[in-house]
Amino acid sequence: MTAATALPDEIAKFDALAARWWDPNGPMAPLHRMNPLRCRWVASRLAAAHGRAGTDLGGLSILDVGCGAGLASEGLARCGAQVTGLDAAGGALAVARAHAEAEGLSIGYREGRPEDLAAEGARFDAVVALEVIEHVADRAAFLAALAALLKPGGMLFLSTLNRTPRAFLLAKVGAEYLLRLLPRGTHDWRMFVTPAELGTEARRAGLRVCDIAGMVPVLGGREWRESRDVAVNYIAAARKD
Repeated sequence: MTAATALPDEIAKFDALAARWWDPNGPMAPLHRMNPLRCRWVASRLAAAHGRAGTDLGGLSILDVGCGAGLASEGLARCGAQVTGLDAAGGALAVARAHAEAEGLSIGYREGRPEDLAAEGARFDAVVALEVIEHVADRAAFLAALAALLKPGGMLFLSTLNRTPRAFLLAKVGAEYLLRLLPRGTHDWRMFVTPAELGTEARRAGLRVCDIAGMVPVLGGREWRESRDVAVNYIAAARKD
């Protein structure tokens, strides 16, 4: 494995959580609570880009990069999309396949990296990479690979953490050490990405950021809502022109 977009230590870290990925009260609890907002945000904007109302993604092809055990993949498949999930963590993918089958969902899961899939000539209406870019070895190479996987006019959706003092206190110290919402070592604050950095690096990959929103917890963290506050968690959409 080369280190173009995949860090072996990061892969192993999330693969170790595979068995508890679908436990809504387990180590992935924050993602479970955030996932409805993420999927709704992605689906509504992608549907609108194709002249559709609501979250109708019927027939559209989506690649979920860094899919883990399939939280977002299943959410988008329920909107009618033809979803392919891609991850380098084989254990998580085994859990994803079993869970999708039990739910009666047809999702194609593949083990590998986005640059490998791009080299095969695969192209999609949309690519999503949610809470992934802050874990990759080379953001420029990662974004270039994601851009290559898009059809002309296709859309890329990314969610990540802003590199701010507040994000360090809340998403790193608070979530991992004080509240223990996430396993210690889940994040490296130095790898968090500012919206300005993301916009610049996306442009270099041939993508134009067209929408961005903050994501903030409410009701004691049991739910998440869209916000103008991007100081900690945020989600962005970019188009391949």
